Amino acid sequence: MTQQEIEVFLTVARLGSVSAAAQALYITQPAVSRHLRALEEALGCTLVSRGRGKRQTELTDRGRDFVQVAEKWRLLWQEAREVAGQDRTQTLRVASVGSLSTYLLPPVFREFLAVPGRTLTFHHYHSREAYDYVAQGLADIALISDHMYHPQVETVPAFRSAMVLLTGPGLPWPETIHPSQLDPAKELRLPWNPEYDLWHSFWFSAAAVPRAVLDQMSLLEEFFSWQGSWRDSWAIAPSIVAVPLSRKLGLTLRQLEEGPADEIIYYLLGPRRKEGLARDFLDCLDRELGRRPEARSLLRSGTKEE
Repeated sequence: MTQQEIEVFLTVARLGSVSAAAQALYITQPAVSRHLRALEEALGCTLVSRGRGKRQTELTDRGRDFVQVAEKWRLLWQEAREVAGQDRTQTLRVASVGSLSTYLLPPVFREFLAVPGRTLTFHHYHSREAYDYVAQGLADIALISDHMYHPQVETVPAFRSAMVLLTGPGLPWPETIHPSQLDPAKELRLPWNPEYDLWHSFWFSAAAVPRAVLDQMSLLEEFFSWQGSWRDSWAIAPSIVAVPLSRKLGLTLRQLEEGPADEIIYYLLGPRRKEGLARDFLDCLDRELGRRPEARSLLRSGTKEE
């Protein structure tokens, strides 16, 4: 199994066709097929289904399972190549859920990197993925919203923010809304955490179909920017991201009566942590949270949160 075989497989998986992968990698289609066959022979299983006469390819069940393994392999390969040529003691590998990277972390990164010699790598991961990457040493610190148990990972509360209602501007709604007053057919729904999902299931019928179900905060911003009938959409989001989004798009923030519990963001540290760099990063995060009244930092309070 070679690095090139991994890259070819991941490109085919991402683009969905051998021809598109060949074009993206600047190699021929037969070369793409040869690399795929060599990888499958090394693993002893079929990863890609190649239907005769079909332009698109499909991953087999084992191929879909192998995508995450291949991505980890690629990260390890990149790190292995950098070991000899770079002092990685000043490189912090950070991961977080997607919403924070857009609406909270940029000024934190800027302050952290202001110290000469420091470098940073960043990846988006869902909470479950982040636990695995931190445990394996592929990330030094991660910010997640879904608290889980992992025997090799320490989970510590970082901050909390209230869940609020986001709506388009100009709607004649009161400042405080009860969930029973909301039309689920106009919801732009994001699955924030298991506690939020339980709250949502209590107030809204499982048969109700939202206007859209999204898994990226950036898509929520796009949907709310559309004109016309989309302006009467609504969404529930933690205030740490809802406040800057409302300022950017001119949206209205409303409180929820009997709303969901505050969202708590945790940070993860693994067995091979970089204590000094991680603490410096958390200090930068704490200072940024101090400038954000919509969030309550838990980094210095010593407060225990469940």
